[in-house]
Amino acid sequence: MTMMPLLAMGRVGASLAYLLALPAVAVGAPNCRQASAVYADRDGAYELRFTPINSQAAAASNRFMLKVLKTSIELDGYVMPSDDPERAVGIVMFKCPGGDVTGADLDACTIWQGTIYGANAKGEIDNLQPEAAVAADSVFMPGLGPAIRQSQIWGNDKAEVAPWDVLAFKECAK
Repeated sequence: MTMMPLLAMGRVGASLAYLLALPAVAVGAPNCRQASAVYADRDGAYELRFTPINSQAAAASNRFMLKVLKTSIELDGYVMPSDDPERAVGIVMFKCPGGDVTGADLDACTIWQGTIYGANAKGEIDNLQPEAAVAADSVFMPGLGPAIRQSQIWGNDKAEVAPWDVLAFKECAK
C-alpha cells in the first residue's frame, strides 16, 4: 500500500473537513438531477454547471462547464466511469483542439484530472453519480485549486482566486 505525502494528506483532510462542515442549506439538490445541477465555491469566484449529454452511447457519464466568474474563462469538463477500482474520473480542459488530437495535445489543454466525488447533506462521500441521478449536495474535486494555480488560466487578467476543492449546490438550472 502506498502512503500519501503528508502535505497532500493535509490538503485532502482540510478539504474533507470543509466538506463535512458545510451547512445543510442545499435543500434543492434532492429535487434536481445531476445533469441540471449548478454549484459554487465558497468565495463566489467559480461556478460549476452540469449539462445533459443526451446520448446513450457517450463514454462520459456527465458533462460540465467550470466558469471563472468575473472573467471570460470557461473550462470544459467531463466525468467518465472507470473500473478497478470503480471511480468517477473527472477532467477539466481549456481550449482543447477539436478533431484528431494527440495525447500531447490533450495534456497541453488539461487543467485538472482526478477522482470526482459527490457528497450528500450528511457529509457521506461517494463517486459522482451519472447525469440522471439526484444531484449531489456538494462536489469534491481534490487538488482543483492547486491545479488551477499551476495552469495557463492563472495570472493577471485571468483567474486570480483558486477555488476550494469543494463546491456546494447552488441551484437547479431550468
